[in-house]
Amino acid sequence: MQIKKLSYLPFWVTFIALAAVLGFPQFFGRGLCNDLDTVKKTGKLRHLGIPYANFVLENGRDGLDVELMQLFAEHLGVTYEYVDTSWENAIGDLTGKKFVTEGDSVTVVGEVPVKGDVIANGFTVLPTRQKMVAYSTPTFPTQIWLVARSDCPVRPIKPSGDIDQDIANVRALLKGQRLLGKPNTCLDPALYDLNESGADIILFHGNPEELVPAIIKGQADLSLLDMPDALIALDRWPGVIKVIGPLSHIQSMACAFAREDSALRESFNAFFNTLVKNGTYLKLVNKYYPSFGVYYPEYFSN
Repeated sequence: MQIKKLSYLPFWVTFIALAAVLGFPQFFGRGLCNDLDTVKKTGKLRHLGIPYANFVLENGRDGLDVELMQLFAEHLGVTYEYVDTSWENAIGDLTGKKFVTEGDSVTVVGEVPVKGDVIANGFTVLPTRQKMVAYSTPTFPTQIWLVARSDCPVRPIKPSGDIDQDIANVRALLKGQRLLGKPNTCLDPALYDLNESGADIILFHGNPEELVPAIIKGQADLSLLDMPDALIALDRWPGVIKVIGPLSHIQSMACAFAREDSALRESFNAFFNTLVKNGTYLKLVNKYYPSFGVYYPEYFSN
């Protein structure tokens, strides 16, 4: 029996070696890993992106996060590769795990191939996502705003100087209104307990960038929108939409890494800190969000 086992050894050695090279997820879980050593050995940084709000433009070649990742790849001494993904698949494409979320609960239900090393496309830091990925240093501020067509009878609130009071004032306007939100994103009404607001919640299953066109077409009265996308929409449709007020405190966007890949994340954090200090990142922000300073003038002041 021992001789028979030994006779099969070359086959298994060959099979395992091939599987490791090809990254078969069924044998190696995360497939081609996205740790710092692997990124350097393969000679490329795979940027998982979703076209969204000037972080990643439709062509996949421009955008704030595209340029940021291109600079990071250059810093690592590797080539840059853009990998298109979706809101539904991005975390699986990064981690190699298929998750199901229910409320605050997160469960691993399977494995999928790893397709990228980092998610960067205006990815908001959310408690449920923190159970699935590890975030970098915050890279951009955001906030959930309520927006409407300019002819909507719901009027913008007058800022009180107290964010909690402003949020309460905005919530009071929702009763009886048709409100668009996108599930499993930062625009999910459930994250802000809006099911208790008296609004008629409509869950939108298209791209978040299609929310404003949807309310312009009359599919709903109001929509949740995050600040960066709202700034783009105000420029794209001047005089057509209006901001009613905030529905959240200030949030952060950041790059997402697989939780076990701390070396790659730490390398990015050190790199990003340098970009902020030497002014390079602020130049990129001003390039893609020229009105950013009007709303958050002190964000990069320190």
